[in-house]
Amino acid sequence: MFKVGEHERSFRFGDNGPKYLTKGPNVDVGVVVLKPGQDFQNHYHTTCEEIFYVLEGAIDFYINDHHVPMKQGDMLQVRPTESHYLINSSEQDFKAVFIKSPHIEARDSINVDNPKLHGSEE
Repeated sequence: MFKVGEHERSFRFGDNGPKYLTKGPNVDVGVVVLKPGQDFQNHYHTTCEEIFYVLEGAIDFYINDHHVPMKQGDMLQVRPTESHYLINSSEQDFKAVFIKSPHIEARDSINVDNPKLHGSEE
């Protein structure tokens, strides 16, 4: 058995980004917070799949450059090698639970170029 409170863990970027509640032995679980205007680098996992369950707010996901808007109560499953980019285009904080499985000791994330967003002039 293992129990932890969210307040016992720290976000990667101070008050936002991912916060792991547990890593392994079989699954990783955490929460992610993005404030209005913040994004998270486009990346994919070579082995892990990742599930996101939105607790608060809304977010624009891009899965393999395909726009997937998400809101509170939505769940998204991202399979290995599917790139995923998150950007909070709303005026509210976004918060979600993420679950990655299987847990692997080696770094499983590969960063890739962010997608061109709708309305972008690039």
